[in-house]
Amino acid sequence: MARRGQRQSGSTRTATRQRTARPLEKGDIIRVLARAVREVEAKAQRGPLSPSGRTKFQVVAVLVREERNRVKADKTMTEAHRAEQLKRLDGVATILAQTVALDPTVYPLLDEHAVFTDAADTLRTEMLHAAGIEQAEEEASDEPSTPAAAERRIVPQSVIARQLANPFLAPDFSAVEQRHSGPKRLSTWELLGPLFRAFEYGGASSCMPLPEPGFLMTPGGLELMPHQAQVVASAAEGHRTFLLADEPGLGKTAQALMAAHAADAYPLLVVVPNVVKTNWAREAEIWTPNRKATVIQGDGDSIDGFADIVIVNYEVLDRHVGWLGDFGFRGMVVDEAHFIKNKSSQRSKHALELSERIRSRTARPLLMALTGTPLINDIEDFRAIWQFLGWIDDKKPLAELMDKLEETGLTPADAGFYSAARSSVISMGIVRRRKVDVAADIPARRIADLPVELDDAVGRSIRDSERELARRLVARYDTALETRTSRAKVDGIDHELVRSVARWEREDSDDEKTGENVFGMMRRIGQAKAGLAADYAAQLARNVGKVVFFAKHIDVMDVAEETFAKRGIRYSSIRGDQSPKVRQQNIDAFVNDEDVEIVVCSLTAAGVGLNLQVASNVVLAELSWTDAEQTQAIDRVHRIGQEEPVTAWRIIAAHTIDGKIAELIDSKAGLAARALDGSDEEVSSSADIQLEALVALLTDALEARA
Repeated sequence: MARRGQRQSGSTRTATRQRTARPLEKGDIIRVLARAVREVEAKAQRGPLSPSGRTKFQVVAVLVREERNRVKADKTMTEAHRAEQLKRLDGVATILAQTVALDPTVYPLLDEHAVFTDAADTLRTEMLHAAGIEQAEEEASDEPSTPAAAERRIVPQSVIARQLANPFLAPDFSAVEQRHSGPKRLSTWELLGPLFRAFEYGGASSCMPLPEPGFLMTPGGLELMPHQAQVVASAAEGHRTFLLADEPGLGKTAQALMAAHAADAYPLLVVVPNVVKTNWAREAEIWTPNRKATVIQGDGDSIDGFADIVIVNYEVLDRHVGWLGDFGFRGMVVDEAHFIKNKSSQRSKHALELSERIRSRTARPLLMALTGTPLINDIEDFRAIWQFLGWIDDKKPLAELMDKLEETGLTPADAGFYSAARSSVISMGIVRRRKVDVAADIPARRIADLPVELDDAVGRSIRDSERELARRLVARYDTALETRTSRAKVDGIDHELVRSVARWEREDSDDEKTGENVFGMMRRIGQAKAGLAADYAAQLARNVGKVVFFAKHIDVMDVAEETFAKRGIRYSSIRGDQSPKVRQQNIDAFVNDEDVEIVVCSLTAAGVGLNLQVASNVVLAELSWTDAEQTQAIDRVHRIGQEEPVTAWRIIAAHTIDGKIAELIDSKAGLAARALDGSDEEVSSSADIQLEALVALLTDALEARA
């Protein structure tokens, strides 16, 4: 089964630069680097490095440079030991140089200013963890106390333009609520411990009283479900802090966006995991189309400083926390809020700092923490979340919560205190609904698309290949147009010829006569999405329990299982090369063992004949070529006996042909349904989807040049 481990995220760049005085007893990073660089060199000997190999090369080079600086600056190290360490680092550097000789294209990655992607950040964290230096980020200073850390904080040019365009836009500090109250009856009591224990004892509902839903229609013309509209109505009535802990699949993103709309909490800051930031931008466009959303990528060169909604992922928050705190936000949302549970981590410190600065500048800002983690588990983890929401500080409840506790008339010495205290905290804004609680609101089976951004070298390569395929199709179309013998002329695009060209391309692809075809491109996209899909499945498993993970290709399953192992998540696997005995053992492990959280399934090997209804969430890491195959996979969970609504999370690579394929599969599903209902339509095959994808790609290219 999977190894135990914990994968970290966050800005490791700042963290490692702040290791200026860390002794080597924590771990031997040089040994980790030596092993990694030998792997890179071996791959370079077989040909040009793949994108993952190039990333590993760059991370090794950066860590060698940083470790060399650390060793030279360490005053506690003897000269003999320093010389030994520098000699070992020279050995790693020599292999790096040999790798450059084998593949000269990696030379630019040695530049200190070379772009450092999120994938490189993640790999750096994993290498440090492998060396036993996993506390580097968490022990980093709360403030940029070193020049290197200060250099990481930047201000994008569009933000400067916004500030210059609004030179008199200053915070109204007089508007911030000031509460001066006299001595409290509970002021001498230690209250945080009892408040946490109040949740350990459990109780009735973990949901604050909510008003009846108001208008269900949104500015985008969509209809909210009643349970979603209740939270929006609460925000409209003036409630401003929410710990929204609904289970995944109940639309927390829509609730947060519409609550911000109801509270007029703009500009709004949204802090999210990297895997869902593209989805947040898409959801903002859907639910609040009149509000411009912008996503911070890297150093923020492409953001719109005049946007109403600013979306940033935890991994780059350290670079932007300075200007974000001065931006004038009237609301802030943290998604997957359990990411900030460790108050010593940099991402937690940054989130708390931003919350405090927003609360100090704005009267009653909207603050929302979103997480699907049940409240009765590890309640101490919510200390940072309560502090983010302004309910407590490091030592005590703050004014509003203290007033509620005073109103109970009880102290921790009284028997009824814990129940009353629990209700007081819940009334501050805890909202927790499960799928079974609102089953009437949601469909029994739904597919939710989660777009992810492939913003690394692999993603750029895939988009380049897609453009090359489009160019090849256009050239073929032009040649056919010039050489055809028919005298018939068609104004604009000849759609009949487009279909013929697409058909020729598909036939040639089957015979492997051309360059990369649509089938190979979809496989590459699946490989590129693998880590992101696994990350999301891991989050789901932590939030809701058992998850079924489907993929088409073995290498995608391999990446997923490696990710789960690093996260310390136990999983079982169902593949086509297993014996019936092993297959059944793995199924039984997932169904019967509470500690086995995820089953990694092959679409072809596990798409039929299995009952996995112990789970109600499915992750589709790769798209099927037919709706039937996709439906068969979902039906492993959505079947007679399933007591909860089922959600299938379909991972879509944004800005690639992946989205077009998803649309085609859905459209063909409608045809299939009509066929089953007695229509004369034929149920489409995978070849039909490939053909239609080529038709759409060529049509878009021809329209773009018109």
